[in-house]
Amino acid sequence: MNATSTRRIARVRPHAPMSEAEHFFVANNAADFDGEAGRVWTVITSPFPDSPANAGSVPREGWENGATVAEGSFTFLAPSTPANVLGMAHNTGRAGRELPPQAFHKAATSVVGPGDAIELRPGVGHVDPEAELTIVVGRKARGLTLDTALTAVLGFTIGNDVSARDLQKADELWISAKSQDTFTPAGPWIVTGLDASDLAIRITHNGTELRPASSADLGWGVEEILVYVTSFMTLHPGDLVLTGFPAECARLVPGDTVTCRVEGIGELTNPVVAVA
Repeated sequence: MNATSTRRIARVRPHAPMSEAEHFFVANNAADFDGEAGRVWTVITSPFPDSPANAGSVPREGWENGATVAEGSFTFLAPSTPANVLGMAHNTGRAGRELPPQAFHKAATSVVGPGDAIELRPGVGHVDPEAELTIVVGRKARGLTLDTALTAVLGFTIGNDVSARDLQKADELWISAKSQDTFTPAGPWIVTGLDASDLAIRITHNGTELRPASSADLGWGVEEILVYVTSFMTLHPGDLVLTGFPAECARLVPGDTVTCRVEGIGELTNPVVAVA
């Protein structure tokens, strides 16, 4: 994966953590994500300085600010600890502009990281994945305009808006359909400086590539979404805003593996399991 004039920022946990809550932020400026330089990261201070929930852990040997760490020495976590997770309803294509913009709230507790399992509980019914370009908010923001919207964006990550379709039909607020534990995988990192206007989006389901689309196909673009959302609520550093899914999906069942891909960012892979 190549990206020009971009930077990746990730939230990670060392393989030998001091505690289950330990996490650090690391950065990588290499243009070639898959090359040797792309696998050596530098420990940095939190990119969300005004967010106590996103403060890095106390530095320790080998994990001081400025230290270099190999990608094989840590696990990628969800890229932030958000106060709010939002998605855009009816934003699957240009036809969405025929309806007023509408957002839905996903529980912050639904967020998991790369490699974490998507858990399907009894009675959940038909469940689909949705690969989505996801905005990572970098500062407190309210009342944004089209001219100022991007100033509130730290960068972009990949989000999987896992959705229980039967519950979605029965619950007009979509809470039970969208906010179940593990229903918002996100990661593996944040990419800054990315032009998000025309990025390929696709899902790979059990190794099969499904029909792709582009962020250009979304009815409401990044700036418009942020203007709308901040017209009625304050966004906080680390918040995630999933922009919509214009491509093809396939039903998830236990034993599946789903990979969400967004051009310029990379891929987010999660297994699917049944839980009691």
